[in-house]
Amino acid sequence: MNRNKVFSVFIVIIAVAVLAGYLANPYGVDFFGKNLLYKLGLDLQGGTHLVYQADLSQIEPGAEGDAMSGVRDVIERRVNSFGVTEPTVQVSGDDRLIVELPGVTEIDEAVSLIGETPLLEFREEDPNYKFPETDEETVEVDPYQLFTATHLTGAHLKRAEVTFSGQSTAVSEPQISLQFDSVGSDLFKEITERNLGRRVAIFLDGELVVAPVVQNVITNGQAVITGQYTTERAREEATRLNSGALPVSIELLSQQNIGPTLGKISVSQSMVAGVIGLLVVVLFMILYYKLPGLLSAVALLIYTVTTLAIFKILGITLTLASIAGFILSIGMAIDANILIFERTREELRKGKMLPAAIEDGFSRAWPSIRDGNLSSLITAGVLFTGTSFVRGFAITLGIGILISMFSAITVTRTFLRLITFLKMFNTPRVFGIKENT
Repeated sequence: MNRNKVFSVFIVIIAVAVLAGYLANPYGVDFFGKNLLYKLGLDLQGGTHLVYQADLSQIEPGAEGDAMSGVRDVIERRVNSFGVTEPTVQVSGDDRLIVELPGVTEIDEAVSLIGETPLLEFREEDPNYKFPETDEETVEVDPYQLFTATHLTGAHLKRAEVTFSGQSTAVSEPQISLQFDSVGSDLFKEITERNLGRRVAIFLDGELVVAPVVQNVITNGQAVITGQYTTERAREEATRLNSGALPVSIELLSQQNIGPTLGKISVSQSMVAGVIGLLVVVLFMILYYKLPGLLSAVALLIYTVTTLAIFKILGITLTLASIAGFILSIGMAIDANILIFERTREELRKGKMLPAAIEDGFSRAWPSIRDGNLSSLITAGVLFTGTSFVRGFAITLGIGILISMFSAITVTRTFLRLITFLKMFNTPRVFGIKENT
């Protein structure tokens, strides 16, 4: 390879390493006007752990999974809108929902983030409802009991906005205009078709908002909530609806405030174990492979700071599981170097000169490195479909594998090419091979 090109690549590698080292430090750094910090998960920085139970009694058999998925998606949007860093919302069992909010130590605050989410329902008149028999002239009946559930809920809401009933806002009443998604539009059309001349009620958190008589079939997926709204109240309700309306009601079963003490101890122990393991690997590489082993150790250091910098830039949440994935990827990075060095040794034993042996060693090692890392990436992709803890492991493992391939093929290769330009190192003895073999 052209000497000037090798030196140019070397300069780029050093520049990347310096920048990565600056970004990877454990403190906040300014990066294009953005303050970068490591994002820590619930097990490392503490936070709030909530368990909810959904009421699926009104859901048709077989549709429970879709309802729970809708609840999960809505709550994720809700807590994200409040700026909670990397919340975890996952379904557990048939009707349980686990919500983890890292950094939120006030349980009442966390509960309010979820509890304020409204339940929006569209219900149609129940023709089978029988009024209770009584001698009283007036009978108080819960409006909710007069109507039966439909499949149209807040889960199908696309957006809500404040509009006015007339041309002039000075004389017209504020109202909330609802736009449904494609599924909701079809459901609303079916509801209005079968309820012509009858009432369809809109309930918000179990309270009757409006129960208009259906005059026409509505096919455009739009509905309007009217009532004694002030402009401010209408905007508040529209904001709540846009934050997410639950398809089913939920009840808080348990709440727990998790401190970061255990996480800090685990991180400390993990870091000590990781450093000791890294030093042992580096020592082995230097003792067994001599100068190439030292170069691989430098490449491994560049790999480590580059990976940590990317974690910061991408905002990867670090948990104990994700740290384990990162440490595993370090071992895989050194494994690629071992394959390259052994292939290079084989070429040297055949009597090739060092530059040719290095190039052929990389060429012969590449298929094994490629296939091994590709199978690991596939495994990481499968693991990514699991729970949030396993997903964190898969993300850091996958990113580490990709960067380790760059480290082995580009960084280590460039370092080895550089030593061939130095006469004192341009000898098979660099790899522990005698020249006369």
